[in-house]
Amino acid sequence: MAIKKTRSADFDPWLLLCLVTILSFGFIMVASASVPVAERLNVGMLHIALHQAVFILFGIGAGVFFTFVPIKTLEKYSHVFLLFSLFFLTLVLIPGITRPINGSMRWIFIGPISVQPSELAKLALILYISGYMVRRSYQLQNTLQGFLIPMAVLAVTALLLMLEPDFGTVVVITTTILGMLFLGGVRVKNFLILLPGLLCVLGFLAVSSSYRVQRLIAFRDPWADQYKTGYQLVQSLIAFGRGSWFGSGLGNSVQKLLYLPESHSDFIFAVIAEEFGLVGVVTVLLLYGVLVFRAMEIGRRAKALGMEFAGNIAYGIGLLICLQTVINISVNIGLLPTKGLTLPLMSAGGSSMVAACIAIGVLLRVDYETRNR
Repeated sequence: MAIKKTRSADFDPWLLLCLVTILSFGFIMVASASVPVAERLNVGMLHIALHQAVFILFGIGAGVFFTFVPIKTLEKYSHVFLLFSLFFLTLVLIPGITRPINGSMRWIFIGPISVQPSELAKLALILYISGYMVRRSYQLQNTLQGFLIPMAVLAVTALLLMLEPDFGTVVVITTTILGMLFLGGVRVKNFLILLPGLLCVLGFLAVSSSYRVQRLIAFRDPWADQYKTGYQLVQSLIAFGRGSWFGSGLGNSVQKLLYLPESHSDFIFAVIAEEFGLVGVVTVLLLYGVLVFRAMEIGRRAKALGMEFAGNIAYGIGLLICLQTVINISVNIGLLPTKGLTLPLMSAGGSSMVAACIAIGVLLRVDYETRNR
């Protein structure tokens, strides 16, 4: 694998500033929100925070490595990355290699380390579809068959994810890939042919499991059963209410004191709202907004220079971060039913953190190559 040297001056300063700010602020919030959880588990007050620090450092290291990997190398091996991700998504379903947590089999355990293959599968699928869009550009834009081939690959990936089950990731990756294909020039009529069937499938999946139905019912009126099915959303909304304009101050959240489940991961945005108020919420939204905007701008610039594969990757990463951020925040404020999706680069979690850092590293590599074109 060819590796080329890079300089920090060759990277988008706004993207780097947003990345550093989000990672730093995210670590502070995980440290703040995880103390009660760590005490309940009797593992030491800073146990979860120290783990998160290790994940961040490892993620930064992995991201830096990918800033040295040429985009041509990623394009050459994009199908290999996809095959490896499908292999691990299959492996996670084998009893003995994994064990269920909260009813889901999403993690491969290697000693004390757990890996969630679905997080890396998101990026692998983006790389493969980006390459397909370049190799089969004419067929993709002008024939139905060319459009159905990536849909078949997406369907296989979605099936493996649903067997875990991981409905939230299926929604995120499906929407991301469809967005990439739309930006790649696929005819609208192909989407119109696919859309009714896709909506029917997603609707069926949403009501095919009792716990998903309970979440949908709780989403409509969480206060109707605020101590059971609506508990998480109710506690999250209370956190937003307590935050008011300027928040209660760092470390002063009441909801994180074991009232709000997953306060350091899926619902960390609610803790941010409680401790920093509307000002903190708007600041976080602006940071993610700039991050996504810079990703899309990098993709536009790559496309303008004829770097189609690089542009597709940048668009895919931008869409992925945008969608996952929007869904996580929407769940926190009650605009969407509760789903187990993390806030990228901020929530606690090793696999999600490392995968997000790798994605940003690839994005920075695209930025570097477009600047030095």
